[in-house]
Amino acid sequence: MSKLAGKKIVLAVTGSIAAYKSALLVRLLVKEGAEVRVLMTRSASDFISALTLSTLSGNKVFSDLVDQKENSWNSHVELGLWADVMLVAPASANTIAKFAGGICDNIITAVYLSARCPVVIAPAMDEDMWRHPATQSNITRLKSFGNQIIPVGEGELASGLVGQGRMAEPEEILEYLIKHVAVSSPASQKKNQKKKLSGKRALVTAGPTYEAIDPVRFIGNHSSGKMGIAIAEELAEQGASVTLVLGPTSLAPDHAGVITQRVTSAQEMFDAATQLFAKADIAVLSAAVADFTPEKAASEKIKKGSEDRLNLSLVKTKDILATLGESKRNGQILVGFALETRDELKNARKKLRKKNLDFIVLNSLKDAGAGFRHDTNHITIIDRNEKVFPYELKSKQEVAADIVNFIIQKLS
Repeated sequence: MSKLAGKKIVLAVTGSIAAYKSALLVRLLVKEGAEVRVLMTRSASDFISALTLSTLSGNKVFSDLVDQKENSWNSHVELGLWADVMLVAPASANTIAKFAGGICDNIITAVYLSARCPVVIAPAMDEDMWRHPATQSNITRLKSFGNQIIPVGEGELASGLVGQGRMAEPEEILEYLIKHVAVSSPASQKKNQKKKLSGKRALVTAGPTYEAIDPVRFIGNHSSGKMGIAIAEELAEQGASVTLVLGPTSLAPDHAGVITQRVTSAQEMFDAATQLFAKADIAVLSAAVADFTPEKAASEKIKKGSEDRLNLSLVKTKDILATLGESKRNGQILVGFALETRDELKNARKKLRKKNLDFIVLNSLKDAGAGFRHDTNHITIIDRNEKVFPYELKSKQEVAADIVNFIIQKLS
């Protein structure tokens, strides 16, 4: 049975030439057993008819908040609560900008602001529009809200140019939904209610950050993100809704309950983490964030030249953990990591106090099998009362389970 069987999907179609693909997308979703309700902007009807999408979905298509023919109100709140997932495909530059700015002037933007389910966005536009800094800023902002962005394709565009901006093909969108979106069935939702972290929202940061020196080079570290990914998966396994802010790494979580937001720099991780923390019940900051970043990145590749030395002016990055600790409210659990090479316990305790953590996970690079790139880890947990809990060397999955169990104990 398909993972989408019985799932309720709101498909939002906006004004783009790629709207013609929505007919095949609806057909594929229905074939997988999903129930589809289609929303359209008025401009979308210039590219595909509501009759076509209504026939293929077997449901009424919604184009306005008020149905003038029936003299009735189409409740955006009801649609937002009904859906297991909201899919915006194609998503025009205009709609993306409205989502990013919280503008509510049509049925799609209204349902988006009311949705409590995962929101998946498949952009579609010409390359110049896609690459424009305003669009890229809006995409980054949407990711910081926890929305998922399906990568655009590259090929021939409506303008006749060849480049990036094509909406992903319907088959690719279907595959993405099946693989990446947690759309739980009623049976699995009932099962999750019995899990210890059901109803909790969790934020996890993982991986390194890369701080640009020039378009080619960067300052980084050896973090693979394995530990943070394992923690995110374990939190999801215990029923939490998890957003993983993941730095540049080739790894990715393999759990439907984890929404992944990719970032590169310390500033991007700061922006994402501070945005998501406000609604989080649990935050585990395991990322190896750079402490310093070049004061100014060169716009062109720095050539070797005749000099024997290259002097870089570095400035401190924003302290994500300290910032979250300052804004932490009662009932939130904030967990930090300390990777030390000397005076391990002393430095970890200092970080615990200074950053207002509920507990800190200590790693020592002196321990064999611990630290970056290993499949194992050797940790010590220090709680808010500075009580020490040592653990044996274990796989990172087992370590993640220990950390999540410690969180569960703190919540109870």
